[in-house]
Amino acid sequence: MPFRPSLRAATSLSIAFLLTAGPRAFAIPPASSAVAQTAKLHALFKSDWNRQLREDPLSASDYGDKRFNALWPDESLSAVQRENEEDKRVLSELAKINRGDLSPQDKINYDLFKWQHQDSIESYDFHEYLIPLNQLWGIQTVGDMSTQSLTFSTLKDYQDWLKRLETFGPYMDQTIALMRLGLKEGYTLPRVVAERIPPQIKDNIVSDPTKSPFYAPFKDISPSIDAKTAARLRQEAAQAVSQVVVPAYQRLDDFFTKTYLPGCRTSIAARDLPDGKAYYAYLVRHFTTTDMTPAQVRALGLKKMAEIKKQMLAVIKQTGFKGSFHDFLHYLRTDPRFYYTNPDDLLEAYRAQGKAIDPLLVKEFGHLPDIPWGIEPIPADQAPNTYTAYSQGPSTDGTRAAIMSVNLYKPETRPKYEIPVLTCHEGRPGHALQLSLAAEMTGLPKFRRFSYYNAYGEGWAVYCETLCGEMGVYDTPYKKFGELSYQMWRAARLVADTGIHYYGMSRQDAVKLLRENTALSNENINAEVDRYIAWPGQALSYMIGEIDIQNLRAQAEKKLGPKFDVRAFHDAVLANGSLPLKVLNAEMADWLARQKRLAQSPAPAMKASAL
Repeated sequence: MPFRPSLRAATSLSIAFLLTAGPRAFAIPPASSAVAQTAKLHALFKSDWNRQLREDPLSASDYGDKRFNALWPDESLSAVQRENEEDKRVLSELAKINRGDLSPQDKINYDLFKWQHQDSIESYDFHEYLIPLNQLWGIQTVGDMSTQSLTFSTLKDYQDWLKRLETFGPYMDQTIALMRLGLKEGYTLPRVVAERIPPQIKDNIVSDPTKSPFYAPFKDISPSIDAKTAARLRQEAAQAVSQVVVPAYQRLDDFFTKTYLPGCRTSIAARDLPDGKAYYAYLVRHFTTTDMTPAQVRALGLKKMAEIKKQMLAVIKQTGFKGSFHDFLHYLRTDPRFYYTNPDDLLEAYRAQGKAIDPLLVKEFGHLPDIPWGIEPIPADQAPNTYTAYSQGPSTDGTRAAIMSVNLYKPETRPKYEIPVLTCHEGRPGHALQLSLAAEMTGLPKFRRFSYYNAYGEGWAVYCETLCGEMGVYDTPYKKFGELSYQMWRAARLVADTGIHYYGMSRQDAVKLLRENTALSNENINAEVDRYIAWPGQALSYMIGEIDIQNLRAQAEKKLGPKFDVRAFHDAVLANGSLPLKVLNAEMADWLARQKRLAQSPAPAMKASAL
């Protein structure tokens, strides 16, 4: 399950929270010429960051920056083209800065800044902007921002949201125009996933404006707002929903059902888009932050599936179950003992698991975040078409904690044996820990604090699933099998995603792959395969990143021997924030070299003390 992306940033890098600078941030100040280069570099970082927030007010709101809370993104084609030209101009300005004069930490900043802008230009060249929504996110789900991303305490908070309601029409019309152009140029969603979207659109077409998610902030207005003003705000909000928001969704519904859906491609493969094979190869590089090819990813997936299968069979033997592997999977999917029937009971089980894990973390980490975290339900209108769970990092203004959102739709399809491993991934020590640390640390430029490299972020969360095994979280064979089922799931993704988008695997065959090799419920499997179809390449990041972090740990354990400190290792992995895997490996190599020097240093002589 991923860190939940913001609307505009779903296929970009700027969708999460990062951490502060590590030891390299404290380099000796450079000479005067280098000081000038450093000043130019950070001025460029600052100006470009503000530019990106202006272009993407939704992400700005999500980060806790309220300056653009009254605005929607400009989704016009001219704006998209202008943003691409800005990316090119910024790269030109960056090239004028002498990288050799920079400190080690700023060389990393320079390289990552360059990488992100080059990646954004490459995304533009593949016309990703012509598919601005899917069943996982888009303008049809933006209403729940009012309850999940924004805080409402001052009059201006309500006025800003009201302004967004009143100006929603152009945002919708620009989105429709991009989709219409996508139809013309051959960039559309596959029909099988597009068919999930009309109910999401219709959820926003309400006869009673107070039932709209856009109206939700006005139901319980802050007591700091006087009664007369509150009544006026409610009246204006209801009017804006009825006269602006609902008609906009009616236009989208009409276009989507009558024009877009009939024109969607029947193929599910990214390779069938214009220049599709090159596009998918780019996505593999983008999401794994490696130079791996689709063929290499698929081969790795098959190898890992075989390894994990052996471990699963050993655990089945521990349960005493008599029957085949497939018999055991059927047993897990159908026996009522493994499921709740009440969504409230499922939610409480997740919360209890989170509380049970928290005290165990002090043995694994030298530094833990102060920011609290919680577990909340995914909004009911989004639950049928979205993930089993996802994470949302805390806001940097301190008004929102880290949240693990869990799917309570059809609790009878949500296995109990998945609760521990899923909480370790989306909660702590996974995303909720990583993202909270990020929000507390301010040593990096903002473009790095808010960047998110999927292979690092998702790799860390999957690594934490296995870490929870070391912590004793999986205290029954069924819980352990749940963890191994998730490992198999991540390995099978490498095969399914490349299979669908590069090798012509059918949706039915991808479903079969997961059904025959994991204990995932059928409900989850169908939603997952449709996710891979709608979001090519992203699912590859999980196991690729985990393998890399596991390899780094194995290297450290081998070289440090009894001097290896798992708390220091985990702190080091998190010390520089989210990084491409190559950069992470370089940083961890430096850390390991320092640890070896410390381990080999003689102990300081003891001084005699007077009695």
